[in-house]
Amino acid sequence: MNTSAADGFALDRYRIAALSLAMALLFAAATDYIPAFIDAQGRVFGLFQLDIYKDALHVASGLWALAAMLTRRSAVFFLRVFGTLYFLDGVMGVFTGSGYLDLSIVIDGIRNTSWLVKVLSSLPHLALGAIGIAVGWSPWRTQAAVA
Repeated sequence: MNTSAADGFALDRYRIAALSLAMALLFAAATDYIPAFIDAQGRVFGLFQLDIYKDALHVASGLWALAAMLTRRSAVFFLRVFGTLYFLDGVMGVFTGSGYLDLSIVIDGIRNTSWLVKVLSSLPHLALGAIGIAVGWSPWRTQAAVA
């Protein structure tokens, strides 16, 4: 899917993926400030607590995603690097309950919580990372091959 504007900007699958990830990341940062998403213990969706480190990570990543939309090349680079980093952070979260991107492994160490909470808390990073990896590293061509 290519949507070309008069100035030559093409909204291709890489830029659409970067925009989608930017919206998801900025939404994640906002959830910490929307009472409807926070339970009585201050946990978002009843699973995890966001803090200034996580909020900063989500905002910085969202802004990086928006900036990556400027060129196809920067969008592909963003998707590949972001996807890999976030996916690996999610894998680490499944096993330790903490991640490295927000420094929680350094601040909190290995968390003593159930596997279900570890998995559910890590799903956002696993999913966002998987999208970045799938789109950024995809072998899809922008033009049809000539026989």
